[in-house]
Amino acid sequence: MAFLAFAEPGNAGYARATAPVRPSLTLVCDTVAVDTEEERPVLTELERSVIGIARQDGLATLRQPGRLSRWLELVFGVRISPRLADPKLEALRRIAVLSWKRGYSIASVEVKAFLAVGYSPAFYEMVVDTIASARQAEARRSRR
Repeated sequence: MAFLAFAEPGNAGYARATAPVRPSLTLVCDTVAVDTEEERPVLTELERSVIGIARQDGLATLRQPGRLSRWLELVFGVRISPRLADPKLEALRRIAVLSWKRGYSIASVEVKAFLAVGYSPAFYEMVVDTIASARQAEARRSRR
């Protein structure tokens, strides 16, 4: 049986777990940090607009431009690709497009690339959950 004794108010956020001493029991960690304030990610206006724009983009916008697209851009100056110049915002757009089209079924490679540019796992979850909520609301409106 383990006992949990909370520290004094000056040491708030920490608890010490103590257990009866047994010869065959090894104590790995005797202090547990209790984090009461989780940082919740927040979408900026720019990030919201990227997610909104990604709603209209198709999965084809995630592929590298083909030979014809590059030729059209070179000859006529027509840019077909909706890619964003900022790598961080482009990673957000990619995740948003995939979420709009596939829901929670996103390849781990894409998630790793999203996290590699500096976003947190909590931010990823918030983006995907926000899009899922919008998709559900859209489906409810279309049923009416």
